[in-house]
Amino acid sequence: MSEKPVREGQAHKRAAILTAAQELFVQAGVERTSMDAVAARAGVSKRTVYDYHGDKRRLLLDVIEAAGESALTTLRTLADDHLTSTEIRDVDALAQALTGFAVDLGRSLLMSSDYVAAVKLIAENEPLLPELDDHPLDRSHARVLTERVAHFARLGLLDTEDPELAAEHFQALTTLRVLNEPARRRAEPATVERIMTDGAQVFVRAYRAA
Repeated sequence: MSEKPVREGQAHKRAAILTAAQELFVQAGVERTSMDAVAARAGVSKRTVYDYHGDKRRLLLDVIEAAGESALTTLRTLADDHLTSTEIRDVDALAQALTGFAVDLGRSLLMSSDYVAAVKLIAENEPLLPELDDHPLDRSHARVLTERVAHFARLGLLDTEDPELAAEHFQALTTLRVLNEPARRRAEPATVERIMTDGAQVFVRAYRAA
């Protein structure tokens, strides 16, 4: 059975609803958050919330997808800033670029309240959201770094026959290590920077071309 179609609506109202829903879902949990509470915090009618998002499950998915779109924009921007320079001609320059990319990723993304909220909501509600399995956003996130790894492998700076796997290893050594830290430590900029720096350097030592 198809879900009820939803309205596009006005951008500022949609943004207010998503912000309110995210805050309440994180604070009280999805099950204990009513659509009335979301509407009240967003300053809109409950009908507007239903018209724009269909139901609470769809609203949760929209909150997570909005955070994912924002994270993808950040990831692409940082990759363009750090990993496309024509000055990256040797492994030392690549190591410096990857470290800068990782540190900025930690500052811009992993310490973002929206991103951290989305990670928490996914962990707590994944069974409710089968759409997240092999989601296009996940593939887009993975493709950003995979394309950069493949580029540097073609230049002879990285040694890998599987750029996608190498990109997964970079994520495991950096992003996932931060997310596995207790919340208090994830909020410490120095801790995040150290983990991201160490992870990028370990990645280069593992994959640098001989």
